[in-house]
Amino acid sequence: MTQITDISNETHESTVEGDECGPFRYLNMQITRASDYAVRVMIHLAGLSPASTVRRSVLSRATGVPKAFLSKVLQQLVRSGLVRSRRGSGGGFELAVFAENVSMLDVIEAIEGPTRMNQCLVDGPSCERKSWCPGHGVWVEAQAALVGVLGAASIASLARGAKRNLALRYSSHHWPVPISGMPTSRGSGQPVRGSVP
Repeated sequence: MTQITDISNETHESTVEGDECGPFRYLNMQITRASDYAVRVMIHLAGLSPASTVRRSVLSRATGVPKAFLSKVLQQLVRSGLVRSRRGSGGGFELAVFAENVSMLDVIEAIEGPTRMNQCLVDGPSCERKSWCPGHGVWVEAQAALVGVLGAASIASLARGAKRNLALRYSSHHWPVPISGMPTSRGSGQPVRGSVP
C-alpha cells in the first residue's frame, strides 16, 4: 500500500504493508520554517503603529528572514487575508486584520493548511481503525492540546511580549545602546544618560 506524506511542502511516497487507513496525506510533526517565518512577520507587523507599513527589506532585517524566502511567505499571508500589500512610495506591508483576532494557529494554518497530528483526526472515514483503536483517544487529546495552546496565543499579545523583551535586552547593557533620534553627548556618539528618544 502507498502512503503519501507531505513534509515541508514536498510529496514523498513510501510503501506500507498492512495499512488499514489507506493512502493519505499528513503533516509532518515539525512545523516548517515557512510557518516560523510567518509568525515572526506577523508579530513584527503587529508591533508597528496602526496603519503604518514596512518595506520587505526592512522586514527581512527585523525578522531575520532571508529576502527570497520572505517574498514567498508574504505572498501566502497576503493570499490568506492576514497581510495587505501597498504599492507606491509610501508602500509596503501591513496587517490586514486586528492582531487581537489572530492566533499563532491562524498564521500556521495560513501557511500549512489544517493542522492534523494524525490521519485519524480528519473527519469522515479517514481510518477504519478509528472507532476501536486504543491510540485514537490519545491522538485526539494531543491534537486538542496543540490547537489549544497555539489558538490561545494571540499575535497582539506576542507583539507586546516582543516589545517588553526588547526593552529588557537594551536595559541589560552597562552602556546605553545608541538609538536613532536619541540625543548624544557631544563628540562621544553615546546617548545622554537618562535621555528619552
